Amino acid sequence: MNWFLLPMKAFSIKYLLSFAISFTISFTATTQPVKKSISLKDSLDSRFDMSDFIIDAHGFVPIPYLITEPAVGGFGGALIPVFIKKRPPYVDTIKGQVRVTPVPPDITGGIGLYTANKTYGFLGFRTGTIINSRIKYLVGGGYVHLNLSFYKTLPQFGEKEFAFTINAIPAILQAIKRIGYSHWYAGFRYMFLKTDISFNGDQGLKPLTDSVDFNKLISQFGVVVELDKRDNVFTPDKGLKMHFDATKSDEAIGSDYDFWKLNYYGYWYQPLSTQTILGVRFDLKQSFGDVPFYALPFIEMRGIPIARYQGKVTVLTELELRQDIKYRWSVVGFTGTGKAFDYWDKFGASDWVFSYGAGFRYLLARKFKLRTGIDLAHGAGGWAYYIVFGSNWAK
Repeated sequence: MNWFLLPMKAFSIKYLLSFAISFTISFTATTQPVKKSISLKDSLDSRFDMSDFIIDAHGFVPIPYLITEPAVGGFGGALIPVFIKKRPPYVDTIKGQVRVTPVPPDITGGIGLYTANKTYGFLGFRTGTIINSRIKYLVGGGYVHLNLSFYKTLPQFGEKEFAFTINAIPAILQAIKRIGYSHWYAGFRYMFLKTDISFNGDQGLKPLTDSVDFNKLISQFGVVVELDKRDNVFTPDKGLKMHFDATKSDEAIGSDYDFWKLNYYGYWYQPLSTQTILGVRFDLKQSFGDVPFYALPFIEMRGIPIARYQGKVTVLTELELRQDIKYRWSVVGFTGTGKAFDYWDKFGASDWVFSYGAGFRYLLARKFKLRTGIDLAHGAGGWAYYIVFGSNWAK
């Protein structure tokens, strides 16, 4: 999935969507009446399973969520009222053969959140599919009061922390259309961000921020191309996803800044045996032009706080190995590395940042291949834990 601009990175709408679906599954049993009695045990192994509630649930569901991101205090909560609607698959006849392609559910909802460092926000979103036109779309927006630190290396003093409060009004609109009968999609994305930023860190560093204009607009428009051949969107066991987007911020569309942002990423999942799944992730972000500091790319990886390592270019890779054991339980190990720098000729001079960790998963909904669990990761920011629904690679 793709992310909002930086003030929305901690709580991007598309990231929240990934666990909004999952919490809908988790809490429908206790919050949403259904028309018929549905067992919470799977018909195959008699283990606890929520698949039937996904299929038969209707209406809004209030979803509580625990926020664990270190960059916003390491603890917080969110309430996400969600309406989820199951969609029929694409059914195509190709050379006399019928091909059925699953379609993700439509999701409409809101988000209210608060964290230990007094970050809070209110957002609304909808993601869905226009079946006849084969178009997947996303629309969302809201308000966020974000307390977040950025880091800069100064020649005389070394690395210093700059703490800011960012009041942001973000919005996003994206639509991508399926190309023929393939797994390729292409379309457009528009992003808007209005910010009101104040410095609230070490006052001795404040003079270094006086030349920055904190109250401006970002308006971006661009193209999106995507290939998705994963066997499911929640916890893939096999397949490939590749993504590219290029967006331009320009005065012609109302922006106070003139810059480009590019993002390439890919996920590959390969079974090594019937119970062992290898996952590989690659991510490259690049920016050109007059990019405000809060919109620069940063290393986005478990164990690394949001916005801790920024540059005009970031590159990273992760490996994840999942071992299924028994009774629906799995263990996960992962490691990754990345670096942030401003120019490609500085690639060799910049330091690699490493992280590693482990976790567990439980197969919560067999019919949807949805696994949930907790990861414990160690990186430059120390130890951190993450609640995972589906895949941690949620873009």
